[in-house]
Amino acid sequence: MKRSNNHIRLLLLASAFVATAAFAQKQQVANREAMPAGDDRITREVRHELVMLPYYGVFDNLAYRVDGRTVTLLGQVTRPTLKSDAGNVVKRIEGVEKVDNQIQVLPLSPMDDRLRIAEYRAIYGHPGLDRYALQAVPPIHIIVDNGKVTLEGVVANQGDKDLANIRANTVSGVFSVVNSLRVEGK
Repeated sequence: MKRSNNHIRLLLLASAFVATAAFAQKQQVANREAMPAGDDRITREVRHELVMLPYYGVFDNLAYRVDGRTVTLLGQVTRPTLKSDAGNVVKRIEGVEKVDNQIQVLPLSPMDDRLRIAEYRAIYGHPGLDRYALQAVPPIHIIVDNGKVTLEGVVANQGDKDLANIRANTVSGVFSVVNSLRVEGK
């Protein structure tokens, strides 16, 4: 009697698994059909691939523009390998025919490295802005090029944008600060 109950349970479990797998396969087909064609799909995939790069961090800024099947990569990075990695992952996206890699590699400079760390501490170490540091890739990117600081990214409100600008200007040794942060939803 126990054997037949176990046998029935096993059959029910197997049929539930088969039904779940069939449903998941139908969902995948429906999702593929519902995916927008062209620029929207490519734009989402480019963004995803760039954010997933292993050495992309708070001191790098990657941007892109999609024109049909051509993707133009823009921004600034601290490592030359990140520039080439970005170009390589975007080339592999289905539908992309050409990649124009205009990413600028920032010059090596011990002074800029010191400023990057000081800016990071000034911005992300401040109460109110410290919550942005908890994300995998913090949304406020600090670009330092020959002593000039540019803040890129997105913040929740105008107060955070202004506070980040004030904090960035408190670091000694910085020649200028350009606040290019965008406010979420605007």
